[in-house]
Amino acid sequence: MSMPAVGSPLWIEGEVRRYLTRGDYDCFFAGWPGRTVIGIATDATQRLRSALVEATLRRARGFERSAPLAEPIDPWLRYKLSPMVQGLFTVHERNCVLDALARGIVFLTPHNIVDVLTMEPWLSTAWRLANLYLDSLGAQRLGSQAGELVGLSQGATCYMSIAYFDQTDPFADYVVHEAAHVLHNCRRAAIGLPERRHCPTPLDIAFHHRETFAYACEAYSRILATTHDGESRQAALERHKTSELPPDERVDHGEYLAILTEAVRARNGWRCITNGVRRNDGDSISGTTRWSREARPPAARDRRQRLELR
Repeated sequence: MSMPAVGSPLWIEGEVRRYLTRGDYDCFFAGWPGRTVIGIATDATQRLRSALVEATLRRARGFERSAPLAEPIDPWLRYKLSPMVQGLFTVHERNCVLDALARGIVFLTPHNIVDVLTMEPWLSTAWRLANLYLDSLGAQRLGSQAGELVGLSQGATCYMSIAYFDQTDPFADYVVHEAAHVLHNCRRAAIGLPERRHCPTPLDIAFHHRETFAYACEAYSRILATTHDGESRQAALERHKTSELPPDERVDHGEYLAILTEAVRARNGWRCITNGVRRNDGDSISGTTRWSREARPPAARDRRQRLELR
């Protein structure tokens, strides 16, 4: 069977199928019809995006799932994130940081999925978000290469699956974990803070300690939420030591537990966490993270592994 001519309707359909099944496309849109570079890119992007929205809605049809989202959700998010923000930032910065974090948490639901897929600038990210949404409904994903994503954070925005509400691990909180990643992923100006020459991000976290930082924030927030004094915090930490620790090879469990041990004993444990993971002058700064449920060790069935996008 001969290959369709480049630029022909059959060839375009093949490019659409490639994007839908693999999330892959030619970012230069070579071969797509049109008169100008900008016009070609605009038309091709719109064609792929429209196909993605249609395919996502078609696969989601018949899969209904209610999410116990608070209405309005903003007060709930602020309540959940306030302890971390108050512990890590000055009184002059807290309101600005909390506003940005709460505004950046987006749960994918039938009510907003079309807008999210339409407004996301990157087609590759939109494809991942479509699969994140379909997976949360129990619907078939668009492609086998999609992976079992449970969330994706990019810059100051954290896209969350409604699978968040299925969590049974008492020391896990996806929202806090991903909000913690925002504090080293984006520039200070992106969340309304003044720029600083020595540290362009809100927090100065070492690249190789970023997962340790996020997991420690996550666990410490849960310890604070379920205890009332130093003795009960210490007891909660002891229970955590014998439960499911972060299933991520980038996290040194000994170092992670040492940071939490110091945190539960301190007046401001959040500062202990940042002190243990600060960036050195030679460390690099990067941007986007995503996480998945793939390749989880047997002892970590209810937790998840986050994979950094380089």
